[in-house]
Amino acid sequence: MIITPRSAASNAGNWHTAARWSRFLRKRFRVVLADRWDGSAADCLIALHARRSADSIHCFAATHPDQPLIVVLTGTDLYRDIETDRAAQRSLGLATSLVVLNELGALKLPARLRAKTTVILQSAPALSRVRHPTRTFTVAVVGHLRAEKDPALVWNLLPLIDPELPLRVLHAGAALDARLGREAAATALSDRRYVWLGDKTRAQARQLMRRAQVLLHPSVMEGGAQAVIEAVTAHTPVIASRIDGNTGLLGRSYPALFEVGDAAGAARLVERAALEPGFRHKLVRACALRAGLFAPAREAAAVNRLVHNALAGRTRKRTRIER
Repeated sequence: MIITPRSAASNAGNWHTAARWSRFLRKRFRVVLADRWDGSAADCLIALHARRSADSIHCFAATHPDQPLIVVLTGTDLYRDIETDRAAQRSLGLATSLVVLNELGALKLPARLRAKTTVILQSAPALSRVRHPTRTFTVAVVGHLRAEKDPALVWNLLPLIDPELPLRVLHAGAALDARLGREAAATALSDRRYVWLGDKTRAQARQLMRRAQVLLHPSVMEGGAQAVIEAVTAHTPVIASRIDGNTGLLGRSYPALFEVGDAAGAARLVERAALEPGFRHKLVRACALRAGLFAPAREAAAVNRLVHNALAGRTRKRTRIER
């Protein structure tokens, strides 16, 4: 059974991860996908998000103390909740296995938990290249409007970019915060270079990224940014904030990272990408070197291996969490 606190209607990253893993596992296992554990029999429970799925994690561990329990750590729990939330902390100890979604994620965990932690990079099918228009430089932004995605940086960098640059910023994402939605709408009215597209399906968002010259991804918190993966596998280079959830996908030496909240730094990188073909090609090459890490077959093999090993062991090795 795979538990995710988000439903399909939310169009959220956690739901897409759970649905994709369910497809990978159904070739070998009978899989149930739900938003909570309801007491149904399960040989193995996979729960996304240590805090939001805490009740399911705690109940399953108490009811089935010898069954494997895998907790997948996403952005807000790995980089915020486990520091202060007791339920999230308890989930870490109850898990027989932990999963992080970027190469640096395990470093955020206490040393005693790293032995039971696996890195699994998410994936996206590769898309073919498209020819980009030369008269307009299009920047895609894909992410719901909420504080963790820092949409304000997108609006703040617009005045910092030369108005003579033929720039177009296309921003896809639902307004999960009404105030941010009002700000997006106001920016679209005041600056014609910015277009807020609202919520889009995953397929529509991928095509947006594919047709853009770059993806701008300014998040302050990510477990492993799916938008970054989808851009890379669509041959679209990325300009991103220097956080583990981006750097742990693109690599520490990736040449287009800016500090969190640094609109001026992001603006300089956007201008370089627009005005310097050599720099843009450098980003394309850097992304191409990482693209193979995000192949669906690679993720599918890792997820199936994780569950196979968990079921083969069936020995609970819980870590005691100090109260």
